[in-house]
Formats: sequence, C-alpha cells, structure tokens
Amino acid sequence: MDKLRSMIGGREDNEEAGLTAQVLDASTLSYSTRVKWFVICFASGILCSILGTALLFLPNGTKLFAVFYTLGNLAALSSTCFLMGPLKQLKRMFEPTRLIATCVMLLCLILTLCAVFWWGKKGLAIIFCILQFLAMTWDAVMKVFTSCLS
Repeated sequence: MDKLRSMIGGREDNEEAGLTAQVLDASTLSYSTRVKWFVICFASGILCSILGTALLFLPNGTKLFAVFYTLGNLAALSSTCFLMGPLKQLKRMFEPTRLIATCVMLLCLILTLCAVFWWGKKGLAIIFCILQFLAMTWDAVMKVFTSCLS
C-alpha cells in the first residue's frame, strides 16, 4: 500500500530514506567481497614493501624505497578497513591504548617522505621507515611481551 501511495504521490522509496541510509546501502559490501579486497590490499602492501626494500640497493633507490615502503604500509593499513569498516578502524586506532603508536606511525609516514624529498637525508628516511614498522607492530609486540611476563 505504501508503494502505491508513493507511486501516486510521485515519491520514490529513495526519497523517503535519509541520505545516511542511502550512502550505507550503496557502500555495503558482502563478506566475501570484503575478504577479497582485504587480501588484495594486504598482499599489495606486502608486495610494495618488498619491492621498496629491493629498490633500496639501486643507485638513488632510497627515494623509491621510501615511497614504496610508505605506500605498502598505507595499503596494509587500509586493508583492515574492508574487514571492520573505516569508522570502526579509526575509532580503534585512536583508542587510548593505541593512540601513541598511531600518532608515531602517521608522523613517521610523513617524515619518511619529507626526509627523502625535501631534506635529502637518506639515513633519516630509513630510520623513519623502521619506526613505521615498529609503530604498526607495536600492539602485537606488547601482547607478546606481556604474555611472556605473565
């Protein structure tokens, strides 16, 4: 009956739904699609990081290393958005227990590129890449460390 009223009144169902509901309906992915894109993003992140590490040993390869390693970390980080959703991931990243690691990781992502392109400090870029890795794995390292102590 509501459909008949909406057709007679000239309204469509999409107009009745709010903008938020329309966006959520358009961006909802099935579980298998989420898993596939997680694997694709995570694998491409690992591939970029490995490629960046291999390019490090080329002449002037530090710039390529910094770019590919940073892109790899961003792809690996964004891969989990497909599993839990971007808002939930951002909320978890900025929880009090992960806040320092998140800030260090984001700062090191930016500083890696600044060290290579603007400051011309190759050694500093490598240090920032190591700090990126440590910040991204900080939660796992802390869990292993606390489980060993208890």
